[in-house]
Amino acid sequence: MEFHQLYDPMGNAFLSTLLAAIPILTLLYLLALHPHKDKLGRRHYGIAAPKAALIAGIVTVIMAIWLVDMPVSSTLAAFGYGSFFGMMPIGWIIVAAMFLYTITLVTGQFDIVKFSVLNLSSDRRIQTLLIAFSFGAFIEGAAGFGTPVAIAGALMVGLGFRPIVAAILCLIANTAPVAFGAVGSPIITLAAVTGLPEMALSAMAGRQLPFFSVIVPFWLIATMVFMHKGKWKQVMEIWPAILVTGVTFAITQFAVSNYVGPMLVDIIGGLVAIFALILLLKVWQPKNKFYLPGEEEEMKSLENQETKYSSGQVAKAWAPWAFLTLFVFMWGLPQWKGFLNSLNFFGLKSFYSIPVPFLDQLVFRSPPLAKESIPEAALYNLNWLSAAGTGVFFAALLSGLFLRMSKEQWKQSVVRTAQRMKTPLITIGLVLGLGFTTRYSGLDAILGLAFTKTGVLYPFFAAMLGWLGVFLTGSDTSSNALFGSMQRITADQLGLDPVLIAASNSTGGVMGKMIDAQSIVVATAACYENRVEGANAVGPIFRAVFFHSLALAALMGILVMLQAYVFPWMIPAYTL
Repeated sequence: MEFHQLYDPMGNAFLSTLLAAIPILTLLYLLALHPHKDKLGRRHYGIAAPKAALIAGIVTVIMAIWLVDMPVSSTLAAFGYGSFFGMMPIGWIIVAAMFLYTITLVTGQFDIVKFSVLNLSSDRRIQTLLIAFSFGAFIEGAAGFGTPVAIAGALMVGLGFRPIVAAILCLIANTAPVAFGAVGSPIITLAAVTGLPEMALSAMAGRQLPFFSVIVPFWLIATMVFMHKGKWKQVMEIWPAILVTGVTFAITQFAVSNYVGPMLVDIIGGLVAIFALILLLKVWQPKNKFYLPGEEEEMKSLENQETKYSSGQVAKAWAPWAFLTLFVFMWGLPQWKGFLNSLNFFGLKSFYSIPVPFLDQLVFRSPPLAKESIPEAALYNLNWLSAAGTGVFFAALLSGLFLRMSKEQWKQSVVRTAQRMKTPLITIGLVLGLGFTTRYSGLDAILGLAFTKTGVLYPFFAAMLGWLGVFLTGSDTSSNALFGSMQRITADQLGLDPVLIAASNSTGGVMGKMIDAQSIVVATAACYENRVEGANAVGPIFRAVFFHSLALAALMGILVMLQAYVFPWMIPAYTL
């Protein structure tokens, strides 16, 4: 049964928008605002993520059926499609990453990794720049889809950061690189849905995000310092490290995006930032070290210790992370993905593209989201071999073999990973089910269309629309697929440059990455070994990062406004 999306089901734009927002408002209220008391009578806000996601999911299904008259079969199919997508590829990435991390813990190798990082710098601010921002940017470029938050978060917790601190910092850091994540997928998708030149969109994004690549490291360190009741002076004490990290990444981001293309921007930029920071630390160290509460004596004691590990032992301890870097990079290459997808094992294909029953080609997106009414594809791609999680899993297996793990260590690693991931996987599935239901029903489009009525202020709200899209879908790529065409149509109607406006959907969207439920659940899964604590931490983390997300998105909106009306020379030249 065909379903044509309705963008004003109530015949009143304001009322339709208000009703379409109910599922998202329900999720936000339950995660961050619902008051309750614990057994000791202490007041808390927000309920556990699985419960919140389940209730909000039910509300979403009801609204899709009642408000926009989506067929029940298509609604349930969309929810199921999203849930399966949450398991594979998203959940699979997190499971594999946690498996590798657990292997390093069980074998005792992470203690050596920790010691080597402390030798490089025991300053927690430097470690944040190195792991959350620089290494996270590299992993974002190679894999995306939550991988950098999972891996960087686990590393930081292993180094001694509190889980909630590690989660918040990794979420904030995973902003400026996102538009070029997963080997340029967001920009490539944006070009496909808008019909605009891929290189022009890449160049435009590369003339917006570098400003934030410089700002975000300062923002990140300020957040960490103020979370521990520090002062602005402690942020500026390491300004050389912050500036070197941000500027080297920003310059690389601009150069590669403008003269090479979108695919290698984060991979090269992340590596350049890592090596630049390491070189700086060889000749400069902060005079006053910044430690976490209660660890100053322990850290100073470790600093005064003589090196107790040989270079061979350090190299061995870092081997799993080297394997991870290599495999994530390989699995991100389109040529390698294509090769893996072509393999056939005794009749078992490595790639299956499965049309989702009751959904594929039955949902029609209508103007103004598209120039004409077009059917939406709903293909569940089961690429079990080329999935990023499989690359991470192979890295974990190779690490275990390299470290010569015993049967008991293998068993312990599997059991600990399984116990840790049970609740997060359920939550991710429910959240993605909710997201896919809002997408195929058109509820998110109703919300997005509200931004198109802002006239001369539209360049600002074009970036905010991208922010909303990532918040709703959990992905900059998905946001571009959802709103990219509408951004171009609106730009043409208002006489604005379509490349500027379309690119702002992606660059504004990156600021919404830290508040989408999928990313926060991934962060808690990576940072909290106790799954109950992790489920309860989703609300506090959301409340902690929301201001940062909104403020950075607004700054991007202001930049887009300036480029539209004051500095149009910043828009790259292109031909259609």
